[in-house]
Amino acid sequence: MRQAQIVGTGAPDIGEAERQVRVDLAACYRLVAHFKMDDLIYNHISARVPGAGEHFLINPYGMAYEEITASSLIKIDLEGRVVDDRGQSYGINHAGFVIHSAVHRARPDVECVIHTHTPAGMAISALACGLLPLTQTAMFFGKVAVHDYEGVVVDLGEQQRIVEDLGDSQAMILRNHGLLTVGPSIAEAFTAMYWLERACQAQAMAMACNTPLHLPGEEVVRLTNHLYKPETRRRFGLLEWPALLRLLDRRDPSYRD
Repeated sequence: MRQAQIVGTGAPDIGEAERQVRVDLAACYRLVAHFKMDDLIYNHISARVPGAGEHFLINPYGMAYEEITASSLIKIDLEGRVVDDRGQSYGINHAGFVIHSAVHRARPDVECVIHTHTPAGMAISALACGLLPLTQTAMFFGKVAVHDYEGVVVDLGEQQRIVEDLGDSQAMILRNHGLLTVGPSIAEAFTAMYWLERACQAQAMAMACNTPLHLPGEEVVRLTNHLYKPETRRRFGLLEWPALLRLLDRRDPSYRD
């Protein structure tokens, strides 16, 4: 496996732990693009810098997800100040800073935050019923938080409402907007987003059939969710991640650069 080569004129040296997070985060961007969950240059995925609780990595505003590399990621602090831009000219998306800094500040258990605007995610976000336990994939999520739409997320005053609505949930529907997932690792946050997206796709397709829906009983839903809890079987995402990296390496390993 290739070693990441992170370069930048005048850029400060980084440790091996940050180097690995950069590689994994760049891979996450590429995977979101591969599975068609990206939206031009918009949306954002962030990851906390190991050993620096006040710093996290986020995408340069202006690059497509399929262009993101380990060295292109920008390090900022919780106040939105750029700590290390690797000598490049791109800035950051202010809305990304507002959402991600709020979650990283409030949830020390979270390493990674993912936000998307997919057609299926936006469709479910516009439904009063929200995400229904129609499929096994949907039942992975025991509690899906909901945050009401307040306009484009540029107001710092919204941060407190975002974290209050998220609570300790792994997933949140931003009404009339999109989806958000968090995780204790990049791998787990990505897997949660992949499953949340698939659950939204399946629900949108089922509801479009204009025929009565079959909802499993409450006890079956509870049991299924229990079997997906990390303490019951395993931490979903960690086993899948190496296979996903191999997929990227076969197609384009430049995310490691």
